[in-house]
Amino acid sequence: MKLLNVFIALLFFSSLSTFAQNEMKEKREQIKSMKVAFLTNELDLNSSEAEKFWPIYNSFEEKEFELKHLKMRSFIKRYREGKDKITEKEAGFLLNQMETNEEEFYLLRKKFILNLKGILPASKIIKLKKSEEDFNRKLLLQYRNRGQRKE
Repeated sequence: MKLLNVFIALLFFSSLSTFAQNEMKEKREQIKSMKVAFLTNELDLNSSEAEKFWPIYNSFEEKEFELKHLKMRSFIKRYREGKDKITEKEAGFLLNQMETNEEEFYLLRKKFILNLKGILPASKIIKLKKSEEDFNRKLLLQYRNRGQRKE
């Protein structure tokens, strides 16, 4: 009987985990859709530019997400797990990995801009950077305002 209760509890918690992951994925997709609409409007891309721009941008965003979120989360997790016990050698190794990650991000961004130069005029590339920052600011304000309404 105890085994059945444990099995039911495990099934319940695994379904909650799956639900939470699906919900996060849906939120990311919703944000991505909002961002596409925002950038399309801000950059005023013609059809030829848009056709070439979006595949490059989407590829860049996937790689950027991997570098910024997945790798940095693993660094932070490893630090938190052993922050009180971390040796100087381990901290040095972790720091080197973080620096390598930052270099990878810089090179990724540089390659992205180089690819865009063949598609968009320089003024639109500059406008893209500003529009991304504006979108992130707008999104942050929306979430901040949503949190204040719940209180």
